[in-house]
Amino acid sequence: MESPHGAAVRAEDFGLKGPRGWAFRNVEFSAEPGALVAIEGPSGTGRTCLLLALTGRMRTTEGHAEVGGLQLPKQAAAVRRIAALGPVPAVSELDPAFTVAEHLGERSLLQGRYGTSLRTLLRPRAERRAAAEARVDEALEAAGLDPAALPKSGRTSVRDLERLEALRLSVALALIGKPHLLAVDDTDLKLSDAERAEAWALLRSVAEAGTTVLAVCSEAPEDTHVVRTAPALAPAPTTEEETADAFAEAGRA
Repeated sequence: MESPHGAAVRAEDFGLKGPRGWAFRNVEFSAEPGALVAIEGPSGTGRTCLLLALTGRMRTTEGHAEVGGLQLPKQAAAVRRIAALGPVPAVSELDPAFTVAEHLGERSLLQGRYGTSLRTLLRPRAERRAAAEARVDEALEAAGLDPAALPKSGRTSVRDLERLEALRLSVALALIGKPHLLAVDDTDLKLSDAERAEAWALLRSVAEAGTTVLAVCSEAPEDTHVVRTAPALAPAPTTEEETADAFAEAGRA
């Protein structure tokens, strides 16, 4: 299968103000296709809101950005079609009651129904099934996750996964759609130093394969393109519930 083409990302004076004040403001950076961009800052500085804004999931109120040649916030719907979310608390979390196989099957089914062209849908069922299986296998390989190595193979529940395994599963699910941009929240949360190194190696390999990666973190590795967030004029959302509220209040573009 052909590799996805990464999306260049550029922001100028980018900001989002909601009912509680500024989530983030004055964000400016430029990244080439296939870059690994670390959004670094303390919790509560608008990191998640910036991630959602750059993927077209939140409408900003100041400045503009460009993702893959598409303008934000004007073309947010088009940006959503080329950008995929990995784990984002309260927005795109894994269901702890689902098994790994169930998550993969559901995402593959949705991709087959809504993420393919009419021409693809007209192909014989066996051919479409084989293509879907190959797409899942390719995504799992890119994410470094082997379901057969899990305690109960694909029947392993998400609640029984280690934090790094859950991250790999979330990345694999996002990559099934072959996005041009992958967004990951809380990359280094609750990881040991060794696990943190593995997580960044994973995201680096995804970027090297051609997909631009945006990753929220508390501390970025030295070899990444770093965008730092800082406390805005008013506190940004700091809990999952507040982030979900801000997501709803800002509205989907």
